[in-house]
Amino acid sequence: MGAPGGRAAEHGPDQNVKTKRRVLEVLSREEVEAMEDAAETGRDKLIIRLLADTGVRLGELLSLRLEDVSRQGRSHYLRVRGKGEAERLVPIPRLYPRLQRFVERGRPRDAGSERIFLSRRRRPSGDYEPVTKSGVEQTLRLAARKAGIRRRVYPHLLRHSFATWSLRGGMGTLQLMQIMGHTSLDMITNVYSHLVPHDSYDAMLKFLRGGED
Repeated sequence: MGAPGGRAAEHGPDQNVKTKRRVLEVLSREEVEAMEDAAETGRDKLIIRLLADTGVRLGELLSLRLEDVSRQGRSHYLRVRGKGEAERLVPIPRLYPRLQRFVERGRPRDAGSERIFLSRRRRPSGDYEPVTKSGVEQTLRLAARKAGIRRRVYPHLLRHSFATWSLRGGMGTLQLMQIMGHTSLDMITNVYSHLVPHDSYDAMLKFLRGGED
């Protein structure tokens, strides 16, 4: 048997904790609105809003085609192709009219490509090139700078922000998992459900009040 103060005592209880969970910083709705206002073109404003209000990955957004703006009865969706070519429908109840207007009027009229988001550059064939990942990343950085946001802003930060807003708004983890294209609840429960300390504080207050509010 080891003597007191041996190896176990030497390392202490903290050694049993393999990793520390990092509290993620996300954007507020006001910051996203300021970025959207600062963006230079209608296309860029819509890209910012779609990333923030749907939680889609950047690659998923850039691969969207005209046919992916879907209507089922009175409901409107984006058909999104995720990892492994898995398809899912992402609700866009408020964004549908705006997206439809962009599809009809905001894209180059002579575009032959089916991609929704196109650049103004043309390929040797004469058709317009799709917007690139680096192009969107640069757009976000510029819009954030103009909006006075000093933190680094990147596409996945908008995805984190969407998840945070959804959970705070009462969306269930299963619904959020389906919308975001996760294959299990692990990402939601291990990352998004403990994003900020005051969420648990507010939840405790609600519990102590008997769920009044």
